Amino acid sequence: MTTSTPTQTATTQTATATEATTAEATAQTATAAQTATAAQTATAARQTTGRVNFAKAAPKAFKALISLDAAAREGLDPALVELVQIRSSQLNHCAYCLHMHTTDAHEAGESKERIALVGVWEEAGEAGFYTEKEQAALALTEAVTLLPGGVPDEVYERAARHFEERELAQLIALIFTINSWNRIAVTTRKVPGRN
Repeated sequence: MTTSTPTQTATTQTATATEATTAEATAQTATAAQTATAAQTATAARQTTGRVNFAKAAPKAFKALISLDAAAREGLDPALVELVQIRSSQLNHCAYCLHMHTTDAHEAGESKERIALVGVWEEAGEAGFYTEKEQAALALTEAVTLLPGGVPDEVYERAARHFEERELAQLIALIFTINSWNRIAVTTRKVPGRN
């Protein structure tokens, strides 16, 4: 029969404690590494696709905005809708929406010239690229988007001369809807050409 001395027992207990501490430290390191890897993956995903996926994170708000967008377009000329959305997106520096709406306008048959010149619509309007009604809508788009101390009476009255009351209300709704989309895309850093 073998008996262990107090020194041997203490040594065995110390070795066992050391192994347990090492195993625990290894597990903590592995967990920390996994957490860091997960955080890096999430950060990389945000950098690639934007900050937050608004549609997934706020589905009710997203669906409500889609419904508002559809309602705002009712009764408006589709070509005018795209011109307004392009101009607002330019003013808000929203590359994502600008890419989307210039593509949509082109696919809907809008001319390259009118798409390219919408940023200088006043000068291009004098050359006959835009109707008086389109120019009034674009002036209102700029005023509502930039809100330079409010919407000037002359800008509002110009639009009111070309749009009946219901149509004018639809246009205003369209303008603030595209501004909302612009602000979501800019805030979440949506990448042009990607969903």
